[in-house]
Formats: sequence, C-alpha cells, structure tokens
Amino acid sequence: MSPFNTYFNPSASTWTYDGPQPDPAVEAFHRQLPDYNLTPLVELPEVAKELGIKHAFLKDESHRFGLPAFKILGASWAIYNAVASHCKQPLPCSLEELGKTAREQGVRLITCTEGNWGRATARMAKYLQVPATVFVPKYMDRLTQDKISSEGAEVVVVEGDYDESIQAARKAAEAEGSLLVMDVSWAGYEQIPWLVSEGYSTMLTEVDRQLQEQAGTSATHAFASVGVGSWAQAVCMHYKTEGRHATVVAVEPESAACLQTSLKAGKVTPITTGETIMNGMNCGTVSHIAWDILRKGVDASVVVSDVDVHRDVQYLHGIGVRNGPCGAAPLSALRKLMGDGDREKLSLGSDAVVVLFSTEGARDYEVPK
Repeated sequence: MSPFNTYFNPSASTWTYDGPQPDPAVEAFHRQLPDYNLTPLVELPEVAKELGIKHAFLKDESHRFGLPAFKILGASWAIYNAVASHCKQPLPCSLEELGKTAREQGVRLITCTEGNWGRATARMAKYLQVPATVFVPKYMDRLTQDKISSEGAEVVVVEGDYDESIQAARKAAEAEGSLLVMDVSWAGYEQIPWLVSEGYSTMLTEVDRQLQEQAGTSATHAFASVGVGSWAQAVCMHYKTEGRHATVVAVEPESAACLQTSLKAGKVTPITTGETIMNGMNCGTVSHIAWDILRKGVDASVVVSDVDVHRDVQYLHGIGVRNGPCGAAPLSALRKLMGDGDREKLSLGSDAVVVLFSTEGARDYEVPK
C-alpha cells in the first residue's frame, strides 16, 4: 500500500494566474524548426465510458520533432534565447546564423538530465553545431546514455542521484565558463528555466485548438506529470489564466513525490529519491520558480505506483498509443482518483472533459514486480 494519499488544495479552484504570459512568438519559432510536427490528441472513449465522464483525451508526445518526448519544446526555445543573449545576437535570427555566432565565441552547453531533457539539449546543440556536455545520475541505463551521446553530446556519469548531477553540472559550467541550460531553477538561476516553461506553451495552445476541432469544447481537467515541476508550472499558468479555468492534477511516482511532500510541508522540501520506471519524473527538489505557481494552482497531487503505471502502459499500447511510463502516469492518476472515490472533490462528473498529457514515447524498462 502506498504511504501517500492524494493531496487536495481547495483554494486552487478560485486562484487565477496574473503573471507574465508566454511570448506569442514561441509557436511560430517551433514551426520553423527541423522536423516540425503537430502531435495528435487521441480520444479515449473506453476510458471515458469506464469512468463516467464526458470525454477523455490524451495528448501524445511520443514523436515531437523526431524525438520521443516533449522536452525539445522547452529546450529549443530556452537555448535559442539563452545562446542569443550570451552572444549578444539580436533576435529573431536563423539557427544557422545563431550557430555561426556561437561557434565563433566558443559556446559550450552544459546540463544534467534523467533522459529526455538531456537528449533535447543535445539535439539543439546539434542544430547549432556547438558542443554539449550532459551530466547524468548513476542509475541511468546505458541505452538512455547512448541515445544522448548519439546526438553528439559528451555524457558524464555522476556517482549520485539527479540532485547530485545538478551540482556537478553547475560546478563544471562555472569552472569552464560554459552556458548552463537547465529546466530546474534555484535562487539566482531563473531566466532559462522560465524560458523552458514558456516553450511548453506550444503544446497547450495546440490542445486548445484540437479540442475545439474534435469535440467543440474546452478542457475541464488537465493531468500533468511532475519531475522538477517546469512542465506542471506551464500547465497551471495556462489553465488558471483569466477566461480559461480548468482543474489541474499533478502526478508523481512514489519514489519521487517531491511536490506532494513540499505541498504538505508548505515549503520546498528536498527528498531522497529511489528507483522508478518513470525515470523522467525521478527528481528530488521542486524548481524554485515553479513552486509558487504550483502551490497556488495545483488542485490535487496524486502519487502513482510503478505497478499501476506499467498496467496503463500496456493498456495504451493495446489501443495503439505507444508511450512510456511517464506518459501513462496521468491515466493511472485519473483511475486512482476515481477508484479512491475522490471524483466529487474535483467535480469529475458526467460533464468532465479530461486531458491527459502523455509526455514521452515507448521505451524499454524493467517490468515492476
């Protein structure tokens, strides 16, 4: 039995985000990238019928710009802006022009990752033809490391967990004078993580249009996986803005429930993580800039098990959605809420229109016992 219970924040239902809005140029920028594609919004009628809701949709990010995850949305926009600022290159400009300037100034990108962020950073470095170093925790499997290095990046294994790989990346960037590009923030390091979250807005505006085209409606509930919280931050900002108000449910693995732990404590509370098939969500500390938005805007925090997520990976594969554990976790969270009898607390009734954000494609993992 899981030691975690669902955390509810009743005040989130009336909270409105009134901070800076994403740059409207984000989506136009993404449309100019190599291998641009619109990812599908898949309806799940059997899930809707089973759970007694009006619609269930899954945003399938298993193939975004030729990569098996959504991270390239945030990485591309953040790195484009960060490199331009670092090189004092006026924007807008082409990737070719920016890359030429960056190479002339000897730019190297440094980051750390649990998988998809590192590969997305390496891909953007490849577009710009600049070197990149990616620090990874010791438990990352060789296959994932090889996928990152296949983009041309140097992979450095750290003898520790994700939080320790953050420290290694920071030290290396400071020592070498390289450009640190991270999707997690801390005091004094905020601009690039903000741009990362801003970059994710493309996926959210796509969903708004797709829902109108496919069902003539808007989302009433959004389920988002949480690692450090940058993606969930973008979801809260989008769905808690004036004129667009939906219930936001954050989803975490049992081994790394740093957001729920922090929500219960009322402050950012780092934790020691364990192993999970949800590798991309295995983070021990909530991002600094995400925290204030998440604590106010998340209506519920749900923690899911590897066993339940593996079951839902199999279910989704069976109906043609080829996603990975992080992508299936929102479906597991929805089913857990319904199974625990908590639907009324979140108004998950017969008129609910639920969007499950599936953030990664299919990958190999050790089947949980």
